[in-house]
Amino acid sequence: REFLRAINQFATTLTEMFLSNSNFELQLWNNYFHLAVAFLTQDSLQLENFSPAKRNSILAKYGDMRATIGASIRDMWYSLGQRKIEFIPGMVGPILEMTLVPELELRKSTIPIFFDMMLCEHQLSGSFSRVRAEAAPGGAGWGGMLWEPPAPGGLLSCCQSHPELAKPGEDFVRLVSELLERLLDYRAVMNDENKTYSMSCTVNLL
Repeated sequence: REFLRAINQFATTLTEMFLSNSNFELQLWNNYFHLAVAFLTQDSLQLENFSPAKRNSILAKYGDMRATIGASIRDMWYSLGQRKIEFIPGMVGPILEMTLVPELELRKSTIPIFFDMMLCEHQLSGSFSRVRAEAAPGGAGWGGMLWEPPAPGGLLSCCQSHPELAKPGEDFVRLVSELLERLLDYRAVMNDENKTYSMSCTVNLL
C-alpha cells in the first residue's frame, strides 16, 4: 500500500510538472509505466494464488490494488495526448503483460489502452504494423481474454467499433487466436510418443 501511494505521488508529479511540451520528460514517463506494471504483476498481489480466507482478508483491508493501479495506468496513458506515439511500440509488451493477470477490472483498463495504441499508429501511418509486430510473437503468453471474441469489451469489439480498424483488427485477432491455439496444441504433445502428430503440430506452429 505504501508503494502504491508512492507510485501515485510520482504520477501526480509527472502530470503537474513533466507533461507540458517544454517540460516533457520521456524517460520519466517511461519509468513510471514500467514501475507501475512491475508493481501490478508482482507475486504478492496475485490474490487468486492465496487461500480464500487470506484473499478475503486482504481484500477487506486493502482492496485489490491491481485494479487501482491499472486504472491509474489507463488515466496516465490517456493524459499523454499526442505524445502517446512516442511510447509505441516500446510499451506494447508491458501493457500486454498486464493481461496475464486474471482480474476482470484490470483487463477492462488494459484492453482499451492496447486498442488505443493500434489506433494511434493507424492514424499516423495508415496501419498498426509496429504494434502488430511487437504483439504477435509474444501473443502466446498474453492470455486468451484479450483476443477471444466472447470477451466483454475485448479487443475484437473495440476494433469493430472503429470502421477503419474493423477489418484489419479482426484479421489481427484471428491471427493471434490461431497462434495461441497452435501453440497450445504443440505444448500438449511435446512429450507425446506419437511422433507423427507431434511433427504435425510443430509444422502448424511454424
